[in-house]
Amino acid sequence: MPEKFVVTPWEVRGKIDYQKLINQFGAEPISERLLKEMMKFTGELHTFLRRGYFFAHIDLGKVLKDFKEGKGFFLYTGRGPSGPMHIGHLLPFIFTKWLQEKFKVNVYIQLTDDEKFLEPKRSLSLDDVKRWCVENILDIIAVGFDPDSTFIFKNTEYIKNIYPLALRVAKKINFSVAKAVFGFTNQTNIGFIFFPTLQLIPTFFEKKRCLIPAAIDQAPYWRIQRDLAEELGYYKTAQIHSKFLPPLTGPEGKMSASEPSTAVYLSDSEKEVRTKIYKYAFSGGQPTVELHRKLGGNPDVDVSFQWLKIIFEENDQKIKKIEEDYRSGKLLTGELKDMLIEKLVAFLEAHREKRESVKDKVKEFMYEGKLAKQMWEKVFV
Repeated sequence: MPEKFVVTPWEVRGKIDYQKLINQFGAEPISERLLKEMMKFTGELHTFLRRGYFFAHIDLGKVLKDFKEGKGFFLYTGRGPSGPMHIGHLLPFIFTKWLQEKFKVNVYIQLTDDEKFLEPKRSLSLDDVKRWCVENILDIIAVGFDPDSTFIFKNTEYIKNIYPLALRVAKKINFSVAKAVFGFTNQTNIGFIFFPTLQLIPTFFEKKRCLIPAAIDQAPYWRIQRDLAEELGYYKTAQIHSKFLPPLTGPEGKMSASEPSTAVYLSDSEKEVRTKIYKYAFSGGQPTVELHRKLGGNPDVDVSFQWLKIIFEENDQKIKKIEEDYRSGKLLTGELKDMLIEKLVAFLEAHREKRESVKDKVKEFMYEGKLAKQMWEKVFV
């Protein structure tokens, strides 16, 4: 009997049934009608939308209606700085940046350094988390956000501005609700139990609807926000959710920064990328060249194809041809891996160049930029 899949904000494993998750979290599939409505404002669709990587939503239609009526909206996403970032970590930021660019809206990026220190399954010191914050922020800024309309903050620093509102929110969430939503037990430390309150607060940064682009494992937080937002005088948050980028080792679960064989880090060299793809990238091909030529491969489970489809090959005609050639046996697994390696190495080199160029711009996003200055002047009560 197959193992039951698990999806929580801290753990993802097993073969994910995305339809069950949609039902579980009260979301809806992103329809063609909704995509056409978005295109009225964006003029085009991001690859993540065209290929179904971002696949589900809550109240995206209301966000577009608000924008059409001149009410606007804002974006919020975040990062738990527990280690080096890999390709999968970067995808929500790439999509958030695209939304910012198309709609010209503010973006708030929360670094949950407190969460990663408190998380029971980790043994990170505060110094560890602080160091990873510095490294992760550079990777995030390198994506290309607008410094005038982006605010990046660490919870341990910004807590003085949000604590009064956090108290008001925390008072409305009892332990039975927190336990049911997040799976807390009697062994969970009380700091970790309080943390979800802080992850809700950025949804109240503006008196507009908040849209959160994130993987669907983050959905439990927003169920609580939607229950209490209107009582506090704010909008219920809207969400647009992605699937999980398959780990190198197979089509199930998601990449883990603590398991190098499952992920390609943003810092990996060309040699490391080649080694990982050749050694670990799960193949949908046949055991021998002769069988593959005869029977063809399965791109639906082939990790190299899935990574090309989701991230690295934007041309729809090219990805269709690659899929057809692989299914027919014309394209071999090794050739498919070579395609991915070429695209992946070029992507990482470009990212690292951008990362190097933004090292002197961190203060703009965190303290000195137009939006950052406004945010440090506010105390949310």
